[in-house]
Amino acid sequence: MTALTVKRPLALAGRLRKTGVSGVGAMLFIVLLAVCAITASWIAPYGESVLSGEILAGPSGAHWFGTDGLGRDVLSGIIFGSRISLTVGLSAAAAATLVGTVIGAYAGFRGGIVDTIVMRVAEMFQIFPSMILAALIIALIGPGLTNVILVIVLLAWPQTARLARNEAMRLKDMDYVHAARCLGHGRLRVLMSEVIPNLMGPVIALGTLIVGEAILLESALSFLGLSAQGDLSWGRMLNEGWQVIFVAWWLSVFPGIAIFLTVLSMNLLGDAFNRRSEG
Repeated sequence: MTALTVKRPLALAGRLRKTGVSGVGAMLFIVLLAVCAITASWIAPYGESVLSGEILAGPSGAHWFGTDGLGRDVLSGIIFGSRISLTVGLSAAAAATLVGTVIGAYAGFRGGIVDTIVMRVAEMFQIFPSMILAALIIALIGPGLTNVILVIVLLAWPQTARLARNEAMRLKDMDYVHAARCLGHGRLRVLMSEVIPNLMGPVIALGTLIVGEAILLESALSFLGLSAQGDLSWGRMLNEGWQVIFVAWWLSVFPGIAIFLTVLSMNLLGDAFNRRSEG
């Protein structure tokens, strides 16, 4: 047995120890959810809009999670609905992280009046309740998947910007940044090549948390009917289920569990990334 053969399992064990059992479990759940979303057309027991003829049927062997008021299979709806949740969550988090990182890092690195203006604008978005502001904007510009993503990005970028700004203010006084300046590198080049790459650890951890927040906000907007009518999402399933919750509890319970587990997994995964970046 070579030294390399021994080191690989030890390195893997070290990464798992830093990530923690909860982080590994959360990662496995997210991977499973992504697989379900990608292969929904093959693994779902029924099609997205197939009517079985059994209206408000409880959980059974034919329909594990029961059926809704139109006779659609709830389990199939949850599987297909994962596409909307992951699309919104990942797209909004990626865009908010990118926008917030660039704006916040530049503000912290530049300082002065630029930093002051950016932080005041970020605070303006953060002082309003996100749900109320999101509902108001969607009511004004209209429902739709793209509009929901844009609204979430608009509300989420200040979190990343504040973190990136604080990290940039810390990093700009580092020796390697001063060395890059002494070599004649411009401010923008130093920012892009030295500062931003070294602040991405905590930013990525925060981005994972934003995915969970985006999924929760999209579900809340769908529950309120502020999403496109043709989009099958967990929030819309909750909207249809609460009206008959005492007759057909499964219409609310199973989509609610899906939302809870997904948001919890994203938060646990974010905490695991944060522990690794600090370690």
